[in-house]
Amino acid sequence: MKLHRSELKEFLDQKVIQYNTLDFIGTDPIQIPHHFKDKEDIEISGFLIATIAWGNRKSIITNGERLLNIMGNSPFDFILNYTNDHKKHTKGFVHRTFNEEDLHTFFLALSNIYKHHDGLEAVFSKNVRNKSMQNAIHKFKKVFFEISHPLRTQKHVSDPLKNSAAKRINMFLRWMVRQDNTGVDFGIWKTISPAVLSCPLDVHSAGVARKLGILTRKQNDGKALHELDIALREMDPKDPVKYDFALFGLGAFEKF
Repeated sequence: MKLHRSELKEFLDQKVIQYNTLDFIGTDPIQIPHHFKDKEDIEISGFLIATIAWGNRKSIITNGERLLNIMGNSPFDFILNYTNDHKKHTKGFVHRTFNEEDLHTFFLALSNIYKHHDGLEAVFSKNVRNKSMQNAIHKFKKVFFEISHPLRTQKHVSDPLKNSAAKRINMFLRWMVRQDNTGVDFGIWKTISPAVLSCPLDVHSAGVARKLGILTRKQNDGKALHELDIALREMDPKDPVKYDFALFGLGAFEKF
Protein backbone atom coordinates (compact mmCIF):
# COMPACT_ATOMS: atom_id res chain seq x y z
CA MET A 1 0.00 0.00 0.00
CA LYS A 2 1.79 3.09 -1.27
CA LEU A 3 0.36 6.48 -0.42
CA HIS A 4 1.63 9.99 -1.01
CA ARG A 5 3.06 11.40 2.24
CA SER A 6 0.13 13.77 2.73
CA GLU A 7 -2.35 10.93 2.14
CA LEU A 8 -0.38 8.68 4.45
CA LYS A 9 -0.42 11.28 7.23
CA GLU A 10 -4.17 11.77 6.81
CA PHE A 11 -4.74 7.99 6.88
CA LEU A 12 -2.62 7.47 10.01
CA ASP A 13 -4.08 10.53 11.76
CA GLN A 14 -7.54 8.97 11.33
CA LYS A 15 -6.29 5.68 12.75
CA VAL A 16 -4.84 7.49 15.79
CA ILE A 17 -8.28 8.98 16.45
CA GLN A 18 -9.83 5.51 16.03
CA TYR A 19 -7.51 3.70 18.43
CA ASN A 20 -6.28 6.34 20.91
CA THR A 21 -9.45 5.99 22.99
CA LEU A 22 -10.36 4.68 26.42
CA ASP A 23 -11.45 1.41 24.81
CA PHE A 24 -7.75 0.73 24.12
CA ILE A 25 -7.02 0.41 27.85
CA GLY A 26 -9.16 -2.70 28.34
CA THR A 27 -6.98 -4.88 26.12
CA ASP A 28 -3.59 -3.34 26.86
CA PRO A 29 -1.01 -3.68 29.67
CA ILE A 30 -1.41 0.06 30.29
CA GLN A 31 -4.50 -0.89 32.32
CA ILE A 32 -2.19 -1.93 35.20
CA PRO A 33 -0.85 1.56 36.06
CA HIS A 34 -4.36 2.91 35.47
CA HIS A 35 -5.24 1.36 38.83
CA PHE A 36 -3.46 4.30 40.50
CA LYS A 37 -3.69 8.07 40.89
CA ASP A 38 -0.36 8.98 42.51
CA LYS A 39 2.65 9.64 40.26
CA GLU A 40 5.08 7.19 41.88
CA ASP A 41 2.53 4.37 42.01
CA ILE A 42 1.76 4.91 38.31
CA GLU A 43 5.38 4.98 37.17
CA ILE A 44 6.55 2.02 39.29
CA SER A 45 3.66 -0.23 38.28
CA GLY A 46 4.00 1.00 34.70
CA PHE A 47 7.70 0.22 34.56
CA LEU A 48 7.20 -3.29 35.94
CA ILE A 49 4.32 -4.20 33.62
CA ALA A 50 6.20 -2.77 30.63
CA THR A 51 9.17 -4.96 31.58
CA ILE A 52 7.11 -8.14 31.22
CA ALA A 53 5.11 -6.91 28.22
CA TRP A 54 6.00 -9.58 25.73
CA GLY A 55 4.08 -12.66 24.69
CA ASN A 56 0.37 -13.25 25.19
CA ARG A 57 -1.39 -10.03 26.23
CA LYS A 58 -3.82 -11.82 28.54
CA SER A 59 -0.90 -13.51 30.31
CA ILE A 60 0.91 -10.15 30.61
CA ILE A 61 -2.11 -8.54 32.26
CA THR A 62 -2.69 -11.53 34.56
CA ASN A 63 0.92 -11.39 35.75
CA GLY A 64 0.64 -7.62 36.06
CA GLU A 65 -2.24 -8.09 38.50
CA ARG A 66 -0.09 -10.58 40.36
CA LEU A 67 2.69 -7.97 40.63
CA LEU A 68 0.21 -5.52 42.16
CA ASN A 69 -0.83 -8.14 44.70
CA ILE A 70 2.81 -8.81 45.62
CA MET A 71 3.24 -5.08 46.26
CA GLY A 72 0.06 -4.90 48.33
CA ASN A 73 -1.43 -2.54 45.73
CA SER A 74 0.88 0.20 47.07
CA PRO A 75 3.89 0.12 44.70
CA PHE A 76 5.72 3.21 45.99
CA ASP A 77 5.39 2.30 49.64
CA PHE A 78 6.41 -1.28 48.89
CA ILE A 79 9.50 -0.21 46.91
CA LEU A 80 10.67 2.30 49.52
CA ASN A 81 10.59 -0.37 52.20
CA TYR A 82 11.93 -3.26 50.13
CA THR A 83 15.20 -4.93 51.22
CA ASN A 84 16.99 -8.23 50.70
CA ASP A 85 15.01 -9.53 53.67
CA HIS A 86 11.79 -9.30 51.65
CA LYS A 87 12.84 -11.70 48.91
CA LYS A 88 10.13 -14.14 50.03
CA HIS A 89 7.54 -11.88 48.40
CA THR A 90 8.82 -12.75 44.92
CA LYS A 91 8.78 -16.53 45.42
CA GLY A 92 7.22 -18.39 42.52
CA PHE A 93 6.79 -15.37 40.25
CA VAL A 94 7.58 -16.08 36.61
CA HIS A 95 6.66 -14.51 33.29
CA ARG A 96 8.37 -16.30 30.42
CA THR A 97 12.11 -15.81 31.18
CA PHE A 98 11.54 -13.15 33.87
CA ASN A 99 11.67 -15.02 37.18
CA GLU A 100 11.58 -14.40 40.93
CA GLU A 101 15.32 -13.64 41.02
CA ASP A 102 14.86 -10.98 38.34
CA LEU A 103 11.86 -9.49 40.15
CA HIS A 104 13.78 -9.31 43.43
CA THR A 105 16.60 -7.47 41.65
CA PHE A 106 14.14 -5.09 40.00
CA PHE A 107 12.55 -4.27 43.36
CA LEU A 108 15.98 -3.54 44.87
CA ALA A 109 17.04 -1.46 41.85
CA LEU A 110 13.86 0.61 41.96
CA SER A 111 14.30 1.12 45.70
CA ASN A 112 17.83 2.41 45.04
CA ILE A 113 16.58 4.76 42.31
CA TYR A 114 13.90 6.31 44.54
CA LYS A 115 16.14 6.58 47.58
CA HIS A 116 19.32 7.84 45.89
CA HIS A 117 18.45 9.18 42.41
CA ASP A 118 15.18 11.11 42.93
CA GLY A 119 13.07 8.54 41.08
CA LEU A 120 12.59 7.21 37.56
CA GLU A 121 11.75 10.52 35.89
CA ALA A 122 14.92 12.19 37.17
CA VAL A 123 17.15 9.35 35.92
CA PHE A 124 15.66 9.39 32.42
CA SER A 125 15.34 13.17 32.02
CA LYS A 126 18.93 14.09 32.85
CA ASN A 127 20.44 12.18 29.90
CA VAL A 128 18.28 13.18 26.92
CA ARG A 129 20.63 13.90 24.00
CA ASN A 130 20.23 14.84 20.32
CA LYS A 131 16.44 15.02 20.53
CA SER A 132 16.30 11.31 21.40
CA MET A 133 15.70 9.12 24.44
CA GLN A 134 18.13 6.43 23.34
CA ASN A 135 21.16 7.76 25.25
CA ALA A 136 18.92 8.30 28.28
CA ILE A 137 17.82 4.65 28.17
CA HIS A 138 21.46 3.54 27.92
CA LYS A 139 22.41 5.63 30.97
CA PHE A 140 19.31 4.47 32.84
CA LYS A 141 20.41 0.85 32.47
CA LYS A 142 23.76 1.70 34.08
CA VAL A 143 22.08 3.37 37.05
CA PHE A 144 19.53 0.58 37.36
CA PHE A 145 22.22 -2.09 37.65
CA GLU A 146 24.66 -0.18 39.86
CA ILE A 147 23.47 -2.38 42.73
CA SER A 148 24.69 -5.95 43.16
CA HIS A 149 22.72 -8.13 40.74
CA PRO A 150 22.77 -11.43 38.81
CA LEU A 151 24.23 -11.02 35.32
CA ARG A 152 21.22 -12.79 33.84
CA THR A 153 18.88 -9.99 34.94
CA GLN A 154 20.60 -7.42 32.70
CA LYS A 155 18.89 -8.89 29.63
CA HIS A 156 15.55 -7.57 30.89
CA VAL A 157 16.59 -3.93 30.37
CA SER A 158 17.44 -3.17 26.75
CA ASP A 159 20.32 -0.97 25.60
CA PRO A 160 19.67 1.10 22.43
CA LEU A 161 23.39 1.82 22.06
CA LYS A 162 23.80 -1.92 21.43
CA ASN A 163 21.31 -1.63 18.54
CA SER A 164 18.24 -2.71 20.50
CA ALA A 165 14.86 -1.21 19.58
CA ALA A 166 14.12 -1.17 23.35
CA LYS A 167 10.44 -1.70 22.64
CA ARG A 168 9.24 -2.08 26.21
CA ILE A 169 11.10 0.92 27.64
CA ASN A 170 9.99 3.11 24.74
CA MET A 171 6.41 1.98 25.43
CA PHE A 172 6.80 2.85 29.12
CA LEU A 173 8.20 6.27 28.20
CA ARG A 174 5.24 6.90 25.90
CA TRP A 175 2.89 6.16 28.79
CA MET A 176 4.70 8.51 31.19
CA VAL A 177 5.55 11.41 28.87
CA ARG A 178 2.98 11.64 26.10
CA GLN A 179 0.00 13.93 26.60
CA ASP A 180 -3.29 12.95 25.03
CA ASN A 181 -6.82 14.19 25.48
CA THR A 182 -8.39 10.77 25.79
CA GLY A 183 -7.00 9.48 29.09
CA VAL A 184 -4.87 6.62 27.76
CA ASP A 185 -1.29 7.89 28.13
CA PHE A 186 -0.61 9.58 31.47
CA GLY A 187 1.64 12.54 30.57
CA ILE A 188 2.83 12.84 34.18
CA TRP A 189 6.51 13.42 33.34
CA LYS A 190 6.85 17.11 32.57
CA THR A 191 10.65 17.28 32.23
CA ILE A 192 10.74 15.30 28.96
CA SER A 193 9.19 16.45 25.69
CA PRO A 194 6.96 14.04 23.72
CA ALA A 195 8.93 15.18 20.66
CA VAL A 196 11.95 13.06 21.70
CA LEU A 197 10.03 9.81 22.18
CA SER A 198 10.37 6.77 19.92
CA CYS A 199 7.68 4.33 18.84
CA PRO A 200 7.63 0.96 20.64
CA LEU A 201 8.70 -1.16 17.68
CA ASP A 202 7.03 -4.59 17.74
CA VAL A 203 5.94 -7.10 15.12
CA HIS A 204 2.65 -5.27 14.56
CA SER A 205 3.91 -1.69 14.25
CA ALA A 206 7.00 -2.72 12.26
CA GLY A 207 5.02 -4.90 9.85
CA VAL A 208 2.50 -2.15 9.14
CA ALA A 209 5.26 0.47 8.78
CA ARG A 210 6.95 -1.70 6.12
CA LYS A 211 3.70 -2.20 4.21
CA LEU A 212 3.13 1.55 4.25
CA GLY A 213 6.67 2.21 2.99
CA ILE A 214 7.88 4.22 6.01
CA LEU A 215 10.25 1.47 7.15
CA THR A 216 12.57 -0.43 4.84
CA ARG A 217 14.96 -2.17 7.24
CA LYS A 218 14.00 -5.83 7.73
CA GLN A 219 15.25 -6.30 11.31
CA ASN A 220 13.33 -4.83 14.25
CA ASP A 221 16.40 -3.24 15.82
CA GLY A 222 17.82 0.12 16.81
CA LYS A 223 18.60 1.10 13.22
CA ALA A 224 15.03 0.35 12.18
CA LEU A 225 13.78 2.45 15.09
CA HIS A 226 15.92 5.39 13.96
CA GLU A 227 14.49 5.08 10.43
CA LEU A 228 10.94 5.02 11.78
CA ASP A 229 11.69 7.96 14.10
CA ILE A 230 12.60 10.10 11.08
CA ALA A 231 9.40 9.22 9.21
CA LEU A 232 7.05 9.74 12.17
CA ARG A 233 8.69 13.02 13.20
CA GLU A 234 8.18 14.35 9.69
CA MET A 235 4.45 13.73 10.10
CA ASP A 236 4.22 15.18 13.61
CA PRO A 237 7.38 16.72 15.11
CA LYS A 238 5.67 17.46 18.44
CA ASP A 239 3.96 14.11 19.06
CA PRO A 240 5.48 11.47 16.77
CA VAL A 241 4.63 8.44 18.92
CA LYS A 242 0.89 9.05 18.69
CA TYR A 243 1.27 6.98 15.52
CA ASP A 244 2.02 3.95 17.69
CA PHE A 245 -1.75 3.68 18.15
CA ALA A 246 -2.28 3.71 14.38
CA LEU A 247 0.50 1.26 13.49
CA PHE A 248 -0.27 -1.13 16.34
CA GLY A 249 -4.04 -0.93 15.83
CA LEU A 250 -3.76 -1.62 12.11
CA GLY A 251 -1.55 -4.63 12.77
CA ALA A 252 -3.09 -6.14 15.90
CA PHE A 253 -6.77 -5.42 15.34
CA GLU A 254 -7.16 -5.10 11.56
CA LYS A 255 -4.47 -7.60 10.49
CA PHE A 256 -3.40 -4.96 7.97
